[in-house]
Amino acid sequence: MAEPKNVTRIKATDTASSKTAVTNVAKAKKLPKKSAKPYKEAKEPTNWFTKALFGIGRYFKGAWIELKQVRWPTRKATWGLTLAVILFSVFFVVLILLLDAFFKYIFELMIK
Repeated sequence: MAEPKNVTRIKATDTASSKTAVTNVAKAKKLPKKSAKPYKEAKEPTNWFTKALFGIGRYFKGAWIELKQVRWPTRKATWGLTLAVILFSVFFVVLILLLDAFFKYIFELMIK
């Protein structure tokens, strides 16, 4: 059988300096509370047509909420990324054309 391990419990003691530091941090981090609007649950419609319309409405509402959470890149970052895509595309087009020419040359040598 395994021997029982001794567990040492450490108790934190409060000192005057630590109490003031904690209260100062707590005061500094207080943010104004936003008033939360109560969410009104809509009654579920019974008609199939209105159910479909409510479903479409919920879809667009959810999509709009997600779009508001997106962190869009700046104009400078967008142009930088666009330039990177163009340069990589040109690089790979040139690479494929060179490989195609090389293999064409090799196969023509093999056929002759």
